[in-house]
Amino acid sequence: LAKEDGRKVFYLKKQSVPMTVVKSDGGFTYDTSDLAAVHHRVQKEKGDWVIYVVDNGQSLHFQQLFEASELAGLFDIRTQRLDHVGFGLVLGENHKKFKSRSGDTVRLRDLLDEGVERAEAKLKEKGRDKVLSKEELVAARDAVAYGCIKYADLSHQRVNDYVFSFDKMLDDKGNTAVYLLYAYTRIRSIARVAGADEDCLTERARSTPIVLGEPSEFRLARHLLRLPEIVQKIHDDLCPHSLCEFLYDLCSHFTEFYDNCYCVEKDRTTGEIKTINWSRLLLCEATARVMNQGFSLLGIVPCSRM
Repeated sequence: LAKEDGRKVFYLKKQSVPMTVVKSDGGFTYDTSDLAAVHHRVQKEKGDWVIYVVDNGQSLHFQQLFEASELAGLFDIRTQRLDHVGFGLVLGENHKKFKSRSGDTVRLRDLLDEGVERAEAKLKEKGRDKVLSKEELVAARDAVAYGCIKYADLSHQRVNDYVFSFDKMLDDKGNTAVYLLYAYTRIRSIARVAGADEDCLTERARSTPIVLGEPSEFRLARHLLRLPEIVQKIHDDLCPHSLCEFLYDLCSHFTEFYDNCYCVEKDRTTGEIKTINWSRLLLCEATARVMNQGFSLLGIVPCSRM
């Protein structure tokens, strides 16, 4: 610490403005509290990675905090990690800060309740209440409502502002949670048509080689193998939109595969199953499992019927 005009400050190599730790009247600052918090989280609670999820407006503060913490020996940069996960603003469709009609801050509970109402109306508009049981309709409604809000937030580069629009979120085309959830249920329905449950597919996977004879099969399989790479990238840069892009591209590859490669062949007259291509069915199952893992990482709960 250095003294300047009665204050105790940190002079930081990477910052032009010093960090005040003790004011000239002996009082403490917001910076002091955060330095104490770093000490507590790292030294007392033994945290080896501390992530601060705070808006972009505090970027300079966290740059100063992390440098001062390292300078003061509060954490070891070789074995411990401090990160600021900054994020942009949520804007209304007027491109101004997202507010309610009365001009108040929108409460999350109200936002979720509206999402549930809109999702149920959308499903009924498509006639899904006629083919799903009451329990299945509720599960689909909640998956769409909560999933679309989470996905809209996570699918954008987090440092950028984005426009909040229920109409776009609930669109079943494009890079939305609804599109991904419908794709997932479509994949799961293929196994149901074949009469193959998860245990059956697991057993088949032990003895059936996956043959990638068609270009679309190869492209789908190659994309599936990128999941560890994507997870590692998110671990490094803390930007989950990469996973959203991966899942959207996965659905595109699957659609191409499904349009070009039959999995279950039925008799056109009787509707009975003539042939099951188990290699392709296992590729469908691998796609569903990777999607399910991706949903889990994003905090989205899928359903098997929509």
